[in-house]
Amino acid sequence: MHTPQRARRLAAALFIALASLAPAVAAQDPQNDPEAERAFGLYEAQNFVEATPLLEKLAEKYPNEPSVLSRLGFSLYASSASVKDPAKRRQMRDRAREVLKRSQQAGDDSNLTRGTLDALATGDPTGVPFSKVGDAERAIREGEDAFVRGELDKALAAYKRALELDPRLYEAALYAGDMYFKKGHLESDARKKDELMTQAGEWFAKAVRIDADRETAHRYWGNALMMGQNRRDESRAHFVDAIVAEPYNRRAWVGLAQWGQRYDVRLAHPKIDVQQSVTPMKDDKMTITIDPKSLEKSDDGRAAWLLYGLTRAAWTTNDYEKFRKEYPAEKTYRHSLREEAFALRAVVESVRNQQKEGKVRQLSHDLQLLLQLEEAGLLEAYVLFARPDEGIAQDYAEYRKANRDKLRRYLTEYVASGKY
Repeated sequence: MHTPQRARRLAAALFIALASLAPAVAAQDPQNDPEAERAFGLYEAQNFVEATPLLEKLAEKYPNEPSVLSRLGFSLYASSASVKDPAKRRQMRDRAREVLKRSQQAGDDSNLTRGTLDALATGDPTGVPFSKVGDAERAIREGEDAFVRGELDKALAAYKRALELDPRLYEAALYAGDMYFKKGHLESDARKKDELMTQAGEWFAKAVRIDADRETAHRYWGNALMMGQNRRDESRAHFVDAIVAEPYNRRAWVGLAQWGQRYDVRLAHPKIDVQQSVTPMKDDKMTITIDPKSLEKSDDGRAAWLLYGLTRAAWTTNDYEKFRKEYPAEKTYRHSLREEAFALRAVVESVRNQQKEGKVRQLSHDLQLLLQLEEAGLLEAYVLFARPDEGIAQDYAEYRKANRDKLRRYLTEYVASGKY
């Protein structure tokens, strides 16, 4: 999980991150308007500084047009990062927020707009430095200033210089790769485009080597492979790695969602109906709600679900003895990955016993899936991705240390398989 300082730093970097997403167009662009053509051209060329005043004029002419409002809002946000005066920067950010909300009201539901609004909600992080190395900090700031003016080659040189000065500067490698990606996006020659996208991947790989547990470089790499080179399986692998890096960050899922749309693959978790609900502990009490279906006489194994609630309740008895044994360093009980997996395995064991005793004629579909996940060694991955709560999420980083491949397999073989 990110520290508050890292979260602020990520927000400061987000204007480049979001620029890799497709422009937010929820309605047809203004037709036969030379002013729109020029403004949109500057926007597509990443020259947000020059695009902003032209987009402001278009917003007066087309006050309810998302294709104008989304571009204007993002251009204001991106351009604000290079403004030195805090009051003016705040004014631009406020204007960007207002415009993007209008765009949403007009029907814009794009990742770009939602992500930019999320970034604006974190406060102004411009004063948070990228690097403790002074020369590297100055170089990456030069890159930002060049980028928002559409000077991609100048920005690229600055980002490369920043990484040389500070070899652990994640954003420098990330942004250098993003400049290659954007140059490739603007390139019409197929061979040159492919070369630029390959170079983008090389720089994203550098960022991943600096910190594999940040989602952005994985996602960008997937974008270069998917949008730039149409490499379906390879791009999926990197989008999966983005989720493995930060599964509880909404942006981490954007790449795989776009992959699913592009290749017509429905993304979904296996549908398992846990026929019990257990309330969080309050005043030393836990309430188990039993689905009446679990009590019905049946030959599909559903009675096994009774074990789920009973097993979880056992974690709260004897002064939380089982929890304290599993988590000796923690003083306060919480719902945990081990508790949830233990309860689901109790259901699996009950099903197996029923099968041995000949009580199951046709196992219900959700119990088939549960057994399949257990046999594949992916039960914890399922819990962490499909059934997390605040307590379970605290166990993610520790589980990932030794089980990254299982997390990848679950996302690839189940979520992104198109089967569920």
